[in-house]
Amino acid sequence: METLYWIIGSSLLMSAIAMVGSVTLLLKASTLQRILLPLVAFAAGSLIGGAFFHMIPAGLDAYGNNTGFFAWLLLGFCMFFALEQFLHWHHCSRAQASCKQPLTYLILIGDGLHNFIGGLAIAGTFLIDIRLGVMTWLAAAAHEIPQELGDFAVLIHGGWGKRKALLFNILSALTFLLGGLVTYTLSFNMDISFLIPFAAGNFIYIGASDLVPEVNKHGDIKTNLVNYAAFITGILLMLMIKVLLGS
Repeated sequence: METLYWIIGSSLLMSAIAMVGSVTLLLKASTLQRILLPLVAFAAGSLIGGAFFHMIPAGLDAYGNNTGFFAWLLLGFCMFFALEQFLHWHHCSRAQASCKQPLTYLILIGDGLHNFIGGLAIAGTFLIDIRLGVMTWLAAAAHEIPQELGDFAVLIHGGWGKRKALLFNILSALTFLLGGLVTYTLSFNMDISFLIPFAAGNFIYIGASDLVPEVNKHGDIKTNLVNYAAFITGILLMLMIKVLLGS
């Protein structure tokens, strides 16, 4: 029962992150852009570091070092690639909040599916080990903050009212809780250890295929150095957690 409380509490906290988007109303477009890129780079480092330092080792222990493990890892990677292809949606709408995005509803649908799958996978890590769940949640939260900042700005630029944009962002984020509850229910009837490599594949795809290319488009050496430092900081944070937890 304690695990269920962790899943519900972490899911609600993740959904609450959607409210951070309202901060964009207080910032100039240039300031938002300056903040978003280092945050995106930090998120990329956190996701990739979390996958390699925590989730893959834990998944190998729980699932076993066999072909099935790596198949689930690749499936997690491929599913997010397929999701983006299907929705014709990319994180540039987040990293470049000033660009107008006409497909605002598509962004919300994409976020809802993204959060639901994330809820499935992260709840699976809580069911294996609470500490692994907390680490996975922290890495995912690092990604959600720049995501929600960018999404909210895009919705406003797309003609949405402030309250409506915030409300629908939160509703989209609540699908994370739905995914977590589905995983908890399924865990009584099946082995859900496959969700750890599946989640690791999700993290590697988002970090390497989505976020890194976004911060790697800028030719200014100073900007590149700041972004790279933020990326390394995200990786080192995951390594520090690994060392401190001793897991």
